[in-house]
Amino acid sequence: MPPAARSLRQRAVTNENDENAGTTRVTRAKSAAIGTTDTSSDNPKKGLHAKKSSVALGTHGAQARKRNALIDVSNVTKTEGLGTGAKDGKKPSAAKAGSISKAAHPTKIQKTSRPTSTRPALKPKDKNSEPKRPTSGNGIAGPPSKKPKIPTAAVKHEDPEELENVAPPSPAMHDLEIPKASSSKTAKAAAPVPSDELEELPEEVWDDLDKEDIDDPLMVSEYVVEIFEYLKELEISTMANANYMDNQNELEWKMRGILVDWLLEVHTRFRLLPETLFLAVNIIDRFLSAKIVQLDRLQLVGVTAMFIASKYEEVLSPHVQNFRHVADDGFTEEEILSAERFVLAALNYDLSYPNPMNFLRRISKADNYDIQTRTLGKYLLEISCLDHRFIGHPPSEVAAAAMYLSRLVLERGPWDATLAHYAGYTEEEIQPVLQLMIDYLSSPVVHEAFFKKYASKKFLKASIVLRRWAKEYVSQYGNPHQEATKSRK
Repeated sequence: MPPAARSLRQRAVTNENDENAGTTRVTRAKSAAIGTTDTSSDNPKKGLHAKKSSVALGTHGAQARKRNALIDVSNVTKTEGLGTGAKDGKKPSAAKAGSISKAAHPTKIQKTSRPTSTRPALKPKDKNSEPKRPTSGNGIAGPPSKKPKIPTAAVKHEDPEELENVAPPSPAMHDLEIPKASSSKTAKAAAPVPSDELEELPEEVWDDLDKEDIDDPLMVSEYVVEIFEYLKELEISTMANANYMDNQNELEWKMRGILVDWLLEVHTRFRLLPETLFLAVNIIDRFLSAKIVQLDRLQLVGVTAMFIASKYEEVLSPHVQNFRHVADDGFTEEEILSAERFVLAALNYDLSYPNPMNFLRRISKADNYDIQTRTLGKYLLEISCLDHRFIGHPPSEVAAAAMYLSRLVLERGPWDATLAHYAGYTEEEIQPVLQLMIDYLSSPVVHEAFFKKYASKKFLKASIVLRRWAKEYVSQYGNPHQEATKSRK
């Protein structure tokens, strides 16, 4: 019974300290000292000894101290905040600062006392900073002097708010026709371009989304523009010869497509990154542009290119034995390793290939990182690996066309100035690659492994959706690329 009584008394003391700390201590001390009888005075003395020891060493005493400090400060802030703070704005801040200094370590009370004390001090700063920051719509935009020019010049030609608020045309795909819609929109966008407005239009129309990532060091927002400018310069030097098959004696473009389709199966079996596939295809094209290869050695070139690309891109690349096993033991490990040295020597050990996935992710930033659009864009990008007609186009242009066509199919809106800025291409510049993609999608399926890969739910059945759309588009409007090739023949 005595320990239970002690615990109840201690709980009562802590609960009473929560409500009124000073009075309970005095009354408990007086009641302990006054005690009615000798036998009854033993219990409060033991309770007092236990309380002193707990205050000195125990954890309950530490909580009691913190609660006393919290209660004292809250009582001071309530009385002073309602009394003097209502009359003068400066007096309650000084009074609350004194009450906080008297408290022991009130960690939670500082949060309630800070906003009331710091708001009157920050008000003049907000007033001084108001004329500087209303023009920055995206956080930290350009200089404020350029924003007043927006309603006078840019809104007359294009109203970005109207374009965003108006829903895309609903009826069918003919409203989203590529040549007609693109020609009208580009005519509007290209109307004010002639002379001095070239420098002002990009600053007025497109949104600088990189400044939202200033606080994120992984996004490298200070250098991202220079990085992609360097990649666009580098992609020209790493492009293969678009007509290298004319120099090959035993090879044809159809054999190259079969090889890449087989490499897609190897790529999915090893669960490699998409960058590995694009780099492997680039190594194959650049090597075949420089060297003449026999037909029985073409598969060795493909296996070696995938082996090199996996070493370059992957964290854990597959072993040589895995590639030997995938090739049905047609080549030994020594042959693959010797072919690796030969291919790297032919390329001068230059593997700095600007991957189209990097450009696709860059454009996806302006698309608000839409998963469906980017999944369709990946499918369209891999078409450039299988079809040899894309070799003559740089990866950045292929990525821009892939994003444009995926947005067109999903009806995500027009190709606005922000997308054109982050892609680096306008609608008119994208048209040649776009027609090649529509031509491939409307033609019958040739590469079965590639079609089955993107027909799964994992890739949102991208191959089925895009081929269905392309057939409807070609049946209604025809394919200008096919008509041009027929006229040439």
